[in-house]
Amino acid sequence: MALFQELDLTTFQGGQITGIEPGSVAAAIGLRAGDELLAVNGNAVQDIIDVQFYAADEELELTIRRDGEILPFTAVRDYNQSLGLEFNHPTFDTDIRRCNNLCEFCFVLQMAPKFRRTLYIKDDDYRYSFLFGHYVTLTNLSEHDWWRIQHMRLSPLYVSVHVTDLGKRRQYLRNADAPDILAQLRQLAEWGIEVHTQVVVTPGVNDGRTLTQSIHDLAALYPTVQSISVVPVGLTRQHKYAMRPHTREEAAATLAYVESLQAEYLARFGIRFVYPTDEWYLVTGREVPPLAAYDGYELHENGLGMVRHFLDEWQKVRLEIGDWRRNVNLQSPIANRQSLTLVTGTLFAETLRQTAVPFAQLTGVSVSVLPVVNERLGATITVAGLLMAEDVLNQLAAAGYGDLVILPRVMFDHPDRISLDDVSPQDAANRLQRPVALADTMGDVWDALIGESAVMYWPV
Repeated sequence: MALFQELDLTTFQGGQITGIEPGSVAAAIGLRAGDELLAVNGNAVQDIIDVQFYAADEELELTIRRDGEILPFTAVRDYNQSLGLEFNHPTFDTDIRRCNNLCEFCFVLQMAPKFRRTLYIKDDDYRYSFLFGHYVTLTNLSEHDWWRIQHMRLSPLYVSVHVTDLGKRRQYLRNADAPDILAQLRQLAEWGIEVHTQVVVTPGVNDGRTLTQSIHDLAALYPTVQSISVVPVGLTRQHKYAMRPHTREEAAATLAYVESLQAEYLARFGIRFVYPTDEWYLVTGREVPPLAAYDGYELHENGLGMVRHFLDEWQKVRLEIGDWRRNVNLQSPIANRQSLTLVTGTLFAETLRQTAVPFAQLTGVSVSVLPVVNERLGATITVAGLLMAEDVLNQLAAAGYGDLVILPRVMFDHPDRISLDDVSPQDAANRLQRPVALADTMGDVWDALIGESAVMYWPV
């Protein structure tokens, strides 16, 4: 990392400060929102990882650009005192590191046209892997990136392996220069860096013996490799190659194989080590395992344990509603709603129906579930997080809907709370002329029903 005195301050881009935590070091020394952090203790900072690393000392010198002027600020902080800086973006030098692979199953390359520009960005940034659990391929790292991983101990990382055999992996990633992933993982092992891995399985490409070899190779690197998530490939109608999704029979066979390995690894490692994502269970109609089967790993963002979490949370909400019903002295909390419509993707619809029926019985409110077919990306895309608002609104109009419409919160998982096709929940409420609430769980649905939802939108 370049020292401050070696920087060209006219071109260096630091971190734009957007907020100061009250009572923090930054507040005590007079930093302000709008300041730009350039260096900490003489070290240029290119992201919040640098800030966290170089600001770990008790004595601090922060170099700030304010209104075009370079200003030094010094501070002494207590061991547990927060630095207290909020930034407009976690990486300062660039928006996000781009992927240099051309995987045929890459979702970005399968996107339909005319969406917002950011949906066509192939991100593959190891910093986002460390900070937020994003899976990356490790194919675009510089020597300086490796230096940072080692010396800043960026652990754990989340790595998309897919295939361990070098030749097959290069073919799968469509990158003739992709480095040997096993050699990279061995290097991380020497540095004490832990890794969670994933294998996206495509029928006829990296399943069968190839999958067996990949799992075997990764298990040989335990405990550096902490886990393997086995994920079914997702293909949109815009897919241009010869890949195809799994049949139900193939999904059942893959699920049975992966589960058969868990007992072996539980005996060897004390954990199940290899985990099928929820989609395998939903596609095959199998019951999802209890949360204990995930050995305490928080891999929900990769589709592991989300359904079980939903079902377990429903049992708690069920008791809460039951308590309300048994207390005859309590006034009904239901905010004058006679009917609800719960929207979801086709994959999760049956699970949602299984909770909607008892929910309706307990509350006395009519509840319907609408599984929305993803017309824009194709019916093979079945998850709620990739639903288009236009598909939702059109299919609601055709099917009819209740006094209150509940949409999946993950449809609007964007900083501006808009769907993939740039529709906001307020837009949806206006179009439907019904109140719309966003929900992840049945607890969120209950909150919306009794008027306590923080994400309720009224038509205007």
